[in-house]
Amino acid sequence: MDNPSILVVDDELLIRDLLYDFFSGQGWQISVADNAGKALEILRDKKIDLVLTDIKMPEMDGLDLAGRVQADYPQIPVVLMTGYPSVDSAVQALRARVADYIVKPFNINQLYKTIEQKLSERDTG
Repeated sequence: MDNPSILVVDDELLIRDLLYDFFSGQGWQISVADNAGKALEILRDKKIDLVLTDIKMPEMDGLDLAGRVQADYPQIPVVLMTGYPSVDSAVQALRARVADYIVKPFNINQLYKTIEQKLSERDTG
């Protein structure tokens, strides 16, 4: 896929900046949001190929966002990130039909490969 469009949703500025800088450096189109409400606005206004979201956020968490994305935009894969992995959140992620579940701190190159794979699966599936 040429120049995929990724939406990064995380309430931590450092994570948003890291992911924006890295993926922009790959030539990808990156949108960022610091909460799920802003993410939903971006999804309404822009073509997004994949959502990469943190789980723990104020107001609406990443699991709820994943559910909304799957309900409203079923063609868009969602990858969840968490610094607080648990069996409960992993099960909830499966129920929300997320594409993947990434534990922070993550290896940025492995995250890149994971996202490339999910985009490739979306395009061929």
